[in-house]
Amino acid sequence: MHNRTRVVDHLVRAVSAMGVRHIFGVGGANIEDLYDAAFDHRAQLTAVVAAHEFSAATMADGYARSTAGLGVVCATSGGGAVNLVAGLAESFASRVPVLALVGQPPTVLEGKGAFQDSSGQAGSFDAVRLFSPITRYCARVGTAADLPAHLERAVAAARRGGPSVLLLPKDVQQADLVAPAFTEPVRGYRRDVEGVRRVRHALRDAHALGKVVIIAGDQIARDDARDELARFAAALDAAVGVAPDAKDVYHHADPGFCGVAGSMGHPELTDAIRGAALCLLIGTRMPVTARAGLETCLESVPIASIGAETPFLPSTHARSNDLARTLAELREELAAAADAPGRVVPLRPAPMRDAALTPLTVPTSDGPGLRYREVVDAVNAALPPEADVFADAGNTGAAVVHHLRLPRDGRFTVALGMGGMGYAFGAGIGSAFARRERSGGGSRRTFVIAGDGAFFMHGMEIHTAVEHRLPITFVILNNNAHAMCITREQVYYGDRYSFNRFRPAHPGAGMAAMFPELCTHAPATPAELDAALRHCVDSPGPSFIAVECDPDEFPPFTPFLTAPRR
Repeated sequence: MHNRTRVVDHLVRAVSAMGVRHIFGVGGANIEDLYDAAFDHRAQLTAVVAAHEFSAATMADGYARSTAGLGVVCATSGGGAVNLVAGLAESFASRVPVLALVGQPPTVLEGKGAFQDSSGQAGSFDAVRLFSPITRYCARVGTAADLPAHLERAVAAARRGGPSVLLLPKDVQQADLVAPAFTEPVRGYRRDVEGVRRVRHALRDAHALGKVVIIAGDQIARDDARDELARFAAALDAAVGVAPDAKDVYHHADPGFCGVAGSMGHPELTDAIRGAALCLLIGTRMPVTARAGLETCLESVPIASIGAETPFLPSTHARSNDLARTLAELREELAAAADAPGRVVPLRPAPMRDAALTPLTVPTSDGPGLRYREVVDAVNAALPPEADVFADAGNTGAAVVHHLRLPRDGRFTVALGMGGMGYAFGAGIGSAFARRERSGGGSRRTFVIAGDGAFFMHGMEIHTAVEHRLPITFVILNNNAHAMCITREQVYYGDRYSFNRFRPAHPGAGMAAMFPELCTHAPATPAELDAALRHCVDSPGPSFIAVECDPDEFPPFTPFLTAPRR
């Protein structure tokens, strides 16, 4: 244990004081002092070494999403720093609070030909200019004395939704620091009085005319507002749909559920909006993936919204950085305005109903392997209570968004901010660390569902799950292709060629050979898949299932299903 306080010791104590128990990264000469400090404070903090900085960034992202807190990632200079960009861009687009601590060469070597110099001096590239467009705050820490103020600003900015980056020269990391213990800035709640008043009036007027339809987004999960959303929807007797990245914010068996919105959505929600007096957006900006196919009916109905940011659609908007509090206040005010006592709405309405949503009709597929829906239905049947699901991009992700039926207390995440392939591997691992930490070492299981394209990009991060014996089941839909690109070739380019079909690979056999202790399956039939999933759920630690699928199967994705074929 060092007898002095260095900048890196202050950083480790600060993130630990914020409730962070894991930091994720990849080692290197210009970040090794942070790992040294983490070792000295290992009773409070675990430093996890990932296989790649992109995955380390997505681990911090997944950790933050599952804790509703802060994720922390660290990386060395040069290529290590640049590898963070795609992961931080996802956190920026999805407004996930992540703090990135990025090592730099010593200040005395800046602009003097230092290895991996990114100071912007003497012709080197400037890391501040690289990270600034995808962060809420980015600063190069020039001296040890500058660190406390920069850290306070960085954390406050990240808490507003998105990543912050601190660039830390090696000599600054090692320098002594005399500073008080870090105190996290208080997250202020400011009531948008005028905005809430306008939304309240819109709801009151609409409720007198007919049905209110709610479309809920992932800010509900980030603000831990699921229970209050259920109370609010029940008080309004509203129909409820969810954005594609928010399947976990309203349970499919609860009253009024109308399915998923947008390009991977369900017709019940479209029908509900057509007959609505008002559509209320809560915690979603309604990007293209959430509104595709709904544009016409949304144009014919008034729209109100509540959330941290203004939606892409014109609306009567009330800003809120705490949806649980805002929804509770609004529900009470609506009840008071109606001159009636506030309704006490049970959080688990009874009797439960099984919402039979209409699936999108896809062309018949007669190629090899199992169909997407067969795989997702098997996962539905196997998911234990409180299981978390992380889905990756592409046709696999579309099938999961459309068909998955999540357990009531499970968490669902799909990276629709940037749609980066391979995101789910790191994010699922980061979440699994968080879940294990909060359950005192329990075995709440995480499922990562991805295609083989995503697997070949970042699937080797499974090594981290094996190393730490995390309770994760990886389900890989292997069609030996970038299948969404094949679908696009078929739909938009006349199916004249394909750059996206590959010779057969066998991920299950590969994983079994690389990690003999890994529970690995390669089922070929629905019955074998059911048995494999049951075995994985009952087995401790990580497991891996590779399922062969048809590269020519169309996913439940409206733009493909409605496009004229060339």
